[in-house]
Amino acid sequence: MQRKFSSLIFALLVGLSVTLITGLVDVTPTDLVGATWHGLPLAWFYVIVYPGSPWTVDWINFADDLALWVVISFVIGLFVFRKRSHPKQN
Repeated sequence: MQRKFSSLIFALLVGLSVTLITGLVDVTPTDLVGATWHGLPLAWFYVIVYPGSPWTVDWINFADDLALWVVISFVIGLFVFRKRSHPKQN
């Protein structure tokens, strides 16, 4: 129980961190002019390119990205924690 809880906390923290870091990645389509899109795999952060313009967060895409990265982090965390808790026997 304790190990699964720590794996879930690990996955949530890593998933949130990766989601926020991908908000720095510019994924604007090449033919789009006037805005920049950020976030991977779904764009969830939009900035209109003029002075004083507000930025926009698409919370549904943010939640989808977060869910994806949490699941990936959880699977990786289970694999890493399982390998560490069961060292090779000679």
